[in-house]
Amino acid sequence: MNPRPGYYALRLGVVGSLFAAGWAAFFAVGDSWYQLLVAAFLAVVFAQVALVAHDLAHRQVFRARRAAEIAGLVAGNLGIGMSYGWWMDKHTRHHANPNHSDHDPDVAPDVLVWSAEQAAGSRGLARFIGGRQAYLFFPLLTLEGFNLHVSSFRALARPTLRRRGLEAGLLVAHVAAYLTALFAVLSPGRAVAFLLVHQAIFGVYLGCTFAPNHKGMPMLTGEDELDFLRKQVLTSRNVRGGLVVDTVLGGLNYQIEHHLFPGMPTPNLRRAQPIVRRYCAELGVPYLECGLLASYGQALRHLHEAGAPLRKRRRPLAGV
Repeated sequence: MNPRPGYYALRLGVVGSLFAAGWAAFFAVGDSWYQLLVAAFLAVVFAQVALVAHDLAHRQVFRARRAAEIAGLVAGNLGIGMSYGWWMDKHTRHHANPNHSDHDPDVAPDVLVWSAEQAAGSRGLARFIGGRQAYLFFPLLTLEGFNLHVSSFRALARPTLRRRGLEAGLLVAHVAAYLTALFAVLSPGRAVAFLLVHQAIFGVYLGCTFAPNHKGMPMLTGEDELDFLRKQVLTSRNVRGGLVVDTVLGGLNYQIEHHLFPGMPTPNLRRAQPIVRRYCAELGVPYLECGLLASYGQALRHLHEAGAPLRKRRRPLAGV
């Protein structure tokens, strides 16, 4: 649980430098279709900034709440246009009740349904696409970046959001600077193309970062009474892959350890893993770990099974 100031100084320095380099490249390239490559690069950097904001929210970087909040507002609201306060509230509720159909906002039925029970009670868009949602999952992720921005602005209407004025000002500043840069440097058509490519890849990257962690793991309901250890371990999945996967997923591939010790600095999670795995084995608690592609396969199979009731409803009656 010891802090890792050296690691985070390096990580924040690298991510911040890449962020600055991306925008420097944007202004250097000018009005050219090569800007789509810059858009893809900045999408990856934006996702890395989001992963840093995640660690800030868990106070892995700064133990002091005020320092973590200031850095989170700069990285989230101003840097990538995502409300730090809104996301922190949502993520805290997820950690308290992962994969709980009633209490985890990450598995609330919205566009996708996560269980047969949710499918049976689905309405609107979820009911329309639910039967095919496994095939549409990755295409839908291209809209996740836009969804994060819209949700951030919608959260400003909530009286429970702390520092609403500051959050609003930083979000507006981000959007104003972002759109001004695009339409000042690029022709309208290229500006729109840049925006679409940038936000689409950003959404896919973030979705692919969080999807392996819990999707396809057991869904809990009010009838399930589990202790803290089992609640966190049984609903989480670790992803193997070494340094590359550690970097790409921002350390979230050690999801079991992260859920058990959310304040533990990211580089320490791999050191805690053998201790946690051995303890789970002693208690007979299943500890799931698999490769990245296998984790996506499990998530997609779960989505396909959850949407089964909606596919059955579309089958025509015999002889009709």
